[in-house]
Amino acid sequence: MRFLVFCTLSLATTLLLLQNSYAEKVYIQVGKANIKKSTLALPPLQFFGNTAVQKNFRRVGHELFTTIHNDLDVSSYFQFIDKNSFLEKTEKVGLKPRSADEKNGFTFENWKPLGTDFLIKAGFRLIGSEIELTAYVYHVPTQKLVFGKQYRNKTEFIRKIAHRFSNDVLEKLTGQRGMFESRIVVSSDRAGGRHKEIFLMDWDAKNVEQITRHKSISISPAISDDGKKIAYTSFAWHKKWKSRNADLFLYDVQTKRTRILSAYKGINSGAAFMPNSTDLLLTISKKGTPDIFRVTETGRQVAQLTRGPRRVMNVEPAISPDGGTVAFSSDRSGKPMIYVMSNKAGASAKRIVFAGWYNSTPTWSPDGKRIAFAGFDKDLKHFDIFLMDKDGHNLIRLTTAKKVNGKYSNNEDPVFSPDGRHVMFISDRTGSKQVYLVNVDGSNERRVTFDRHNYYKPKWSKNLP
Repeated sequence: MRFLVFCTLSLATTLLLLQNSYAEKVYIQVGKANIKKSTLALPPLQFFGNTAVQKNFRRVGHELFTTIHNDLDVSSYFQFIDKNSFLEKTEKVGLKPRSADEKNGFTFENWKPLGTDFLIKAGFRLIGSEIELTAYVYHVPTQKLVFGKQYRNKTEFIRKIAHRFSNDVLEKLTGQRGMFESRIVVSSDRAGGRHKEIFLMDWDAKNVEQITRHKSISISPAISDDGKKIAYTSFAWHKKWKSRNADLFLYDVQTKRTRILSAYKGINSGAAFMPNSTDLLLTISKKGTPDIFRVTETGRQVAQLTRGPRRVMNVEPAISPDGGTVAFSSDRSGKPMIYVMSNKAGASAKRIVFAGWYNSTPTWSPDGKRIAFAGFDKDLKHFDIFLMDKDGHNLIRLTTAKKVNGKYSNNEDPVFSPDGRHVMFISDRTGSKQVYLVNVDGSNERRVTFDRHNYYKPKWSKNLP
């Protein structure tokens, strides 16, 4: 072992660098067309402890393994080798290659005939109320260690450890960090009854936390870049008007306190946080016409970005990553279409989509180069997710699916992953509105939620530190 370095990570995770990689090298070239999947061997995790005393080791090992496997599978970079093809009993050998000092180590020769590109050897131990994961990633063709690390945290953060390791694997092999430590905020009826509440959960729909308890209709959530603030609209009761109104609320994730941000009579909805700012964009209809405004987190109006024209609807603002351009939906051409404009009041708007019957919910890629949106196909009579360059060129369809009855399903509410490689969306193909994920090239589509609840308009936070 060459050196030991201790680092403090978020959620009190302790990371121990076991051995330096031989050189900083990018093994998988991201961005190239038709990337060939690398073959990956991921044997079951070994347990270093007394199985007679520590009864829950199987549950811990299963959750660590399945989380890591799912993360790396979703990345689309790997093709997993079937464990039934393994040429060695992985539970009988150690995590390091056989050598004079490691007589019980594994041999690379057992993995080369399988065409293995990368091999992950990992094990864990339970120390009081904590878990310690030790993991090594090897490049089999060169018989070299890519990296080895040790992760330690409380048992309640099993998935946190697994996600952190998966992110490290991607960063070491591709030079780009994954999105596995990120979270999403979404509206759902999973609280019961006809109510819709706001929920915060891991990107893979685990660790679900209910944010609101208005027992009303809470919709259109948004999350700040740092993940500390959540804005959403809820139909709150107003004694003065003796009716419910679509008010905008702001929730503090750390203090768990909620306050009203905008409560003009009419619509206060579709919030979007400005990058590197506490300001927000939202649609307000206080003058009868839905227009886009910029407000501070105290609710003070800074600017009115749109003014009609001719009492049209301007809704669903989405701000570019650099904060300079706003994409939004407007029916100023007769039907809802996607427009862009600068973030300055009174700036002219430019229509960038001319295809389709009804286009809505634009969302920006993290690099600001592309926009995804939901478009209604008039001929097939359903919504699908589309992707285009920020100027409207190179339009492609990302989704298409049918229900059990043979009719096309609706695929709506797109949002990019923090690494820009995936688009999350809502689909009703199973009968209820569930969360799905697809790569930006339309491949590797998969379901994220597996229940009978309904979900609406997910928003993705950026990666945690």
